[in-house]
Amino acid sequence: MFYEINKDRVTLRIKAQPNASRSEFCELYGDEAIKIRIKAPAVEGAANKELVKFLSKSFKVPKSEIVFQSGQTSKIKIIAFPLTEKFSQWVATYKDG
Repeated sequence: MFYEINKDRVTLRIKAQPNASRSEFCELYGDEAIKIRIKAPAVEGAANKELVKFLSKSFKVPKSEIVFQSGQTSKIKIIAFPLTEKFSQWVATYKDG
């Protein structure tokens, strides 16, 4: 499973792909991660900043609440943030789709 909900927090396992034409959610990467294309290059933390911005917008979470638990310098990242209604809706449609 690419995400875990524990009380009011979400832990998301992400396979990041920098240098995309736009930031977007893609397919599952195995069973363990969700692939996200990031429009910023993997230079000086630009892709990580763009990833935080993208997740913040997508799930209506303040950027300051999005925390890297691991993988800041690798392609597989584990990120935690507060559970929001927007995330719950996204997961429900992702499971159905």
